[in-house]
Amino acid sequence: MFAITLTAQWAAWVAALAAPLHRRCAWRLAPVVAGILMASGRRTASSWWRAAGIGRAFRSYYYFLDHLGRKVTQVATVLLGLVLGRIAPEERLLLAIDDTPTKRYGPEVQGAGVHHNPTPGPAGSKFLYGHSWVVLSRIVHHHQGGVVGLPLLGRLYIRDRDIPDLPDEVEWDFRTKPQLAAELIGWAGGRIADPGRRPWVAVDGAYGNREFLKPAKRAGFVVVARLRRDADLSDLPPPLKPGQKRGRGRPPIYGKGSISLAKRAGQRRGWQEVRASTIRGREVIRMAKSFLATWRPAGGTIRVVIVEEPDGEWRAYLCTDPGASVEAIVQAIHDRWAIEQGFADLKEVEGIEQVQLRRVWSNVGALNLNLWVHTLVEVWAWGRPAEEVRDRRDRPWDDPDRRPSHADRRKALQRSMVEEEFRRVRLPLPWSEKIRPLLEGVVRMVA
Repeated sequence: MFAITLTAQWAAWVAALAAPLHRRCAWRLAPVVAGILMASGRRTASSWWRAAGIGRAFRSYYYFLDHLGRKVTQVATVLLGLVLGRIAPEERLLLAIDDTPTKRYGPEVQGAGVHHNPTPGPAGSKFLYGHSWVVLSRIVHHHQGGVVGLPLLGRLYIRDRDIPDLPDEVEWDFRTKPQLAAELIGWAGGRIADPGRRPWVAVDGAYGNREFLKPAKRAGFVVVARLRRDADLSDLPPPLKPGQKRGRGRPPIYGKGSISLAKRAGQRRGWQEVRASTIRGREVIRMAKSFLATWRPAGGTIRVVIVEEPDGEWRAYLCTDPGASVEAIVQAIHDRWAIEQGFADLKEVEGIEQVQLRRVWSNVGALNLNLWVHTLVEVWAWGRPAEEVRDRRDRPWDDPDRRPSHADRRKALQRSMVEEEFRRVRLPLPWSEKIRPLLEGVVRMVA
């Protein structure tokens, strides 16, 4: 059965990712990745098999996803090294962690449950049924594409009440989302250690608690997180007076006076203009004020930044590095939204909600496969000119100068795969020139 295969560059990448897998099934990773890239319509697992030309051997590939789901950490380690090697480090290595649900249906879907719906839509649905994933991404700045999130590894969160519904052969320990995030950051911290600088991680307010902050600090990370308005902040411990000797015992870590964020935000003095760039690359000016405080969940002194939003409201953020600049913290706050854009692309372009798998480890393997393919598409298109990546000749109503989206990059890769497959077919010169216009038309239809 005919199927489009991977390009030479992609074949080398996938071979490296397959190294941690068992040699009896590692070879299956290449056709699965090719199927994910070339699949069309609903992105079910069966659409991958169809695009890869797997045929009657499809059952073994479902078991392969199950095996891959148990090895995602080892494979993600290879991917992390590849991403760090292909994309040069910036002034600050920034990671982001957030969770996202994927809608699923059916009583036989293992690990599915009722979760909070972050996008209720016009119907106002507060909850949805499906899986919930905690995802770690690297955040990078592209000179043409703005801020891009590169997902590296995802963990499945299963509620404590849903674990008894799993089959007996599935051993699953309950962990909260902050605990899963702490595992992810501990995994990354042991592999990106840089003596010259500390990596940063930006998280949502749900992870600004003791369960995540202290493990992240132990892993060597600077954490930027949303701070609750009613956070129990304290001032700094009083300094020693000139000539005063410190008494016996450990010096105090927390001050005795309390700090009200609402009162600090209401005071008109202390505000300053801070310039930052959005994930689209547009420069904005924000009004912010900053001060030092102590907070017990963070284990000591933090820098608090209050940012005034365009609608007049204010939001508070914390940084576990008291010496960090306000500009760097505000920029990290804006950069964190790249992981949200990545979730939108994963659902709309990659179709991570459409896999139609039942077994829990198969779902883990399929989700992470989509994360890795998403990241490798961005890495593949990283150094390529925008004119090569975007092709909007068939869309005159679209802005031809708009920055390439992830869908544009994916389509450019599909065109490259089809063209390389055409070059492998050695036809006489007159025939090859006649077939090329037809091929270009077919490629535009497929990609």
